[in-house]
Amino acid sequence: MFLDLKDISFKYDGTGQYVLKDFNLQAAKGEIVSIIGLSGSGKSTVIRLIAGLEVPNAGTITVNNRIVADKTTFVPPEKRRIGMVFQDYALFPHLTVYSNIAFGLSEMPKRERQVRIDRLLALINMSEYKDRYPYQLSGGQQQRVAVARALAPNPDLLLMDEPFSNIDCELKQKMRMEIRTILKAESVTCIFVTHDKSDVEDLSERTITIVPALMPSVC
Repeated sequence: MFLDLKDISFKYDGTGQYVLKDFNLQAAKGEIVSIIGLSGSGKSTVIRLIAGLEVPNAGTITVNNRIVADKTTFVPPEKRRIGMVFQDYALFPHLTVYSNIAFGLSEMPKRERQVRIDRLLALINMSEYKDRYPYQLSGGQQQRVAVARALAPNPDLLLMDEPFSNIDCELKQKMRMEIRTILKAESVTCIFVTHDKSDVEDLSERTITIVPALMPSVC
């Protein structure tokens, strides 16, 4: 499996109760997997553990055949080749669309960087907006730029946490299909957290449900 979480357990410091206990999740290369569950069930914690923003108390996390976390190993977030898209987009307000996408590509040769950014701008249908700033964009446009920025460095894995929660209802379905098209065009494995069943139906290929008792089940 491209992504493998095996027997992951996690509890926050100072608490006696596990948020996740013996949690397992696998995803194949290019697969889009959704994680659903009630608030507080541990959905976002799974994303944070994969990203390296939290350290598991037990278990092993493997990405692209490389162990990034176990009892003796912890690879920091910036070394994991993982892209993230946040609920609030987290675009840099002082940078243009072009510069936001280019932010993580400073080590890439100039010509290669230009080709990569142009491809992503075309893929998200934002080429004509490349000189605009985030405040000049709609919520849907900002979301597309956030996805392009996360994909720019060719990550092994893309993580999205409630990616459509700040988008108007009438735009959500269009955005889901656009994001799915982008992910498939880039052949990127994606794990995303949502509470919206429509997100699951339109975007994901498989679903992991975390039940309220904090014990996971696969459906």
